[in-house]
Amino acid sequence: MLEFVTGVLVTQVFNGIMIPVQVIIVFFTFYYFILSMFCLYRKKENKVLIPEKTFAIVVAAHNEEKVIEPLIDNLLQIDYPSELYDVFVVADNCTDKTALIARNAGASVHQRFNSIKKGKGFALEWMFHRLFKMERQYDAVVIFDADNLVKDNFLSEMNSKLCQGEKIIQCYLDSKNPFDTWVTITFSIAFWVTNRLLQLARYNIGLSNILGGTGMCISTDVLKQLGWGATSLTEDLEFSMKALSCGIKTSWAHDTAVYDEKSLTFAQSWRQRKRWAQGQVDVAGRYFFPLLLKGIKECKWTYIDAAVHLFQPALVMIATFFMLTNMVTALQPHYTHLFALVMPWTGWQILSAIQYVYPIAALALDRLPWRAYFGLILYPVFLYSWVPIVFLGFLNCKDKQWSHTVHTRAISIKEVTKQKKLSAINRS
Repeated sequence: MLEFVTGVLVTQVFNGIMIPVQVIIVFFTFYYFILSMFCLYRKKENKVLIPEKTFAIVVAAHNEEKVIEPLIDNLLQIDYPSELYDVFVVADNCTDKTALIARNAGASVHQRFNSIKKGKGFALEWMFHRLFKMERQYDAVVIFDADNLVKDNFLSEMNSKLCQGEKIIQCYLDSKNPFDTWVTITFSIAFWVTNRLLQLARYNIGLSNILGGTGMCISTDVLKQLGWGATSLTEDLEFSMKALSCGIKTSWAHDTAVYDEKSLTFAQSWRQRKRWAQGQVDVAGRYFFPLLLKGIKECKWTYIDAAVHLFQPALVMIATFFMLTNMVTALQPHYTHLFALVMPWTGWQILSAIQYVYPIAALALDRLPWRAYFGLILYPVFLYSWVPIVFLGFLNCKDKQWSHTVHTRAISIKEVTKQKKLSAINRS
């Protein structure tokens, strides 16, 4: 009798844990599946073709002497009237020739030295204060990383968006070195999936997009109204949520791109993603509940969707707990299996869809080169490596120390454009 009562008690307690866990997983699985369906088309856009808006292009650079010159050359040759934009480089705590090279390349260089407030967020805030005090005032600020290259139509697209009332815009995040190593191609696939299945999908149905750290355009009046204040390890996500909590959405520009240098080695990508995980946990701790409650109170799904995005690190931990528990045969009789009741697929089949169906769809829809598909072989390795990274992100979320990523891929925009054209020809 005692054994029976104990067994019932164990089942009730375990059910009390496992049923909510499964409900969360089922909800997120269906939610992201439905959201991704809206990436299958492109919403019709009316383009404003007359250049009107003025831009301050800001590049935050820390010891980037190997990559800064190609970016400055690229920015000064963008297809937009030169009198309508200026290029500023924040040489932040540099100990190399970044400032000299950027100045010689034609940028306006501002050197910053601060041994306490380190990192991109602090450097940008410092530069914005300087911009606001200048005699010339700009309609918007554009932010790039020093290792970037930019598509020729970038400012034209931002001008069009701003003229139509958008206040914050994120562009397509592409890769300038996708085929260097297995890490760069799997990293690139992750970005391509996000661009198409999440960012474009959100834009198509009027939700708020998420800033991606580079290729960002922010209206100056919004910056002055809200203040930057985004100095966490993920300043892009922080400002996205800060602006949204004030009712200002982020828009998406799928027709222009920034080409980012992806980490060459797994160790480099690990450190970079760990910093992102720490920052996302930190931002989620401050904005998850306010945005969720705001969405419920005002009956606006945009805020709830943002909260869903912020919940992702917690979802990874919950899903990992469920998968590990599900592998212990002795525990399975002690809880109700909602997956078997709600949908016919097993957890492994769902993971297979995430691993392969979504990436294949993203590559096909954006007509990416055939070489990219070979990256799917090792893509699951990259995907699963997020699990320990997220756990470390939770454990180290209070650590605000910036981890600098060393960049070395100094290629020109002509080389990237040529590679893209060859890939398009080969695909067709």
